[in-house]
Amino acid sequence: MNAPAALFDTALARHRLARAERTGYAGFLLDRVVEDLDDRLGAVLRNFGTVLDLATPGAGAAGALAIRYPEALRLHVAASPAPGGNRIVGDPEVLPLAPGSLDLAVSLLALHAVNDLPGTLIQLRRALRPDGLFLGCLLGGATLTELRQSFAQAESEIEGGISPRVATFAAVREAGALLQRAGFALPVADTDTLTVRYADPFGLMRDLRAMGMTNVLTERRRTPLRRATLVRTAEVYAERFSDPDGRVRATFEVLWLSGWVPHESQQKPLRPGTAKSRLADALGTVELKPELGRVP
Repeated sequence: MNAPAALFDTALARHRLARAERTGYAGFLLDRVVEDLDDRLGAVLRNFGTVLDLATPGAGAAGALAIRYPEALRLHVAASPAPGGNRIVGDPEVLPLAPGSLDLAVSLLALHAVNDLPGTLIQLRRALRPDGLFLGCLLGGATLTELRQSFAQAESEIEGGISPRVATFAAVREAGALLQRAGFALPVADTDTLTVRYADPFGLMRDLRAMGMTNVLTERRRTPLRRATLVRTAEVYAERFSDPDGRVRATFEVLWLSGWVPHESQQKPLRPGTAKSRLADALGTVELKPELGRVP
C-alpha cells in the first residue's frame, strides 16, 4: 500500500521556522499559551521526574518547565537546533525516545504542522510511563478563517480559481477522538479562541512570517503571488473583517489536548447498575416511570 500524500512540506516548514527564530520570533501567541500551560500544570498536584518539550518554538515553554520542575530531567526535541543550543535535534514525527522513558510530555503550537498527528500521539503515548501525562496545544479549525475567506474571494475574482493557502486545522471533536485512538486515558480537549487586531492585513502577514507560519502546504501554488491578488485580498479583508475603528480582526483558535497513560490508580467509570444513588435524587426531581404496556 502507498503511504498517504504529505500535507505539509516539512523541510520548508523547518527552514521558515528556523529563519523566524533567528531573525526575531513573533512570540505574542506563544507567550499566551505558555502562561496557560503553567496554569494547567499548576492544577496537577504531582511532580514529574522526566519532562519532554516536543517541538515548541523558542524557549518559553522550556523556561516555564524549568521553574515548575527544577529537579526534573528536561528534554527539548525539535527538528532544528536552537540559536543558543539546548535542543535535541530530532524529527517530531519519529521520536528518538525509548518506550516508558517520560513522565510528562508537552508540546505548544507545533503539532498542527505534522503530517501524521495520530502517529505522533501514539509515539508520545508509548514514550510515557504508566500514569504519565501529555499536555499540549495546537491551532484549531477556526484559526485564520478571515484570511482564508479573503484569499478565496480574491483569487476567485482575479485568477478564476483558488489555491490552498491556509491549512485545514483540527476540530475539537476530532482531537479528542485522536487521543482515545492513541490509547490515552481520561482524554480532554477544549478550545480557547483569541482575537488579535491589526492596523491592516499586512500586519497579520508580517507576524505570520515572523512565526514561521507562512504557506508550506505541498499542494500550494508554486508561482509567485500576483500583486493584484494580494491587494484585492487586503481589500476584501478590510471590507469584511474590520471594526468601527478601522482595525482588522484575526482569529487564532487554540486547541488544548490532555491525556494520561492508563494506570491502575486512575479513576474508572462504574459498571452499569452499580450506582449507589439515583440521578433523580441528586437533581431533586421526580423520576417518571413509563406505564407497562404503553409506548412512550
